[in-house]
Amino acid sequence: MEEEKKLYIGNLEFGVTDADLKKFMEEKGLTVKEVKIITDKFSGRSKGFGFAEFDTPEQAQAAIDALNGQELNGRALRVSKAQKMRPRKEGGFGGGGHGGYGGGFRK
Repeated sequence: MEEEKKLYIGNLEFGVTDADLKKFMEEKGLTVKEVKIITDKFSGRSKGFGFAEFDTPEQAQAAIDALNGQELNGRALRVSKAQKMRPRKEGGFGGGGHGGYGGGFRK
């Protein structure tokens, strides 16, 4: 998806599906190219946000204007232009013996 045509849609109620969101947008008079709600890869449950792509940057801006703050299933949507994903920092599990996993046991 091209960034200037892609929107971030946050504060979604966890039961909202791709089809629900697309229908909601179409009811507002918007023509959306693609909708994708992000789900947890293990549980399959919605993470409460997603993305939508439009044919033109003008359509994307019209969607921001029409949807930001609108309620869907009792929650006010937060809609903005999507940003490129930032690289994740090293860390988490594993590592070099600082008392974390992989560091061995201390007596």
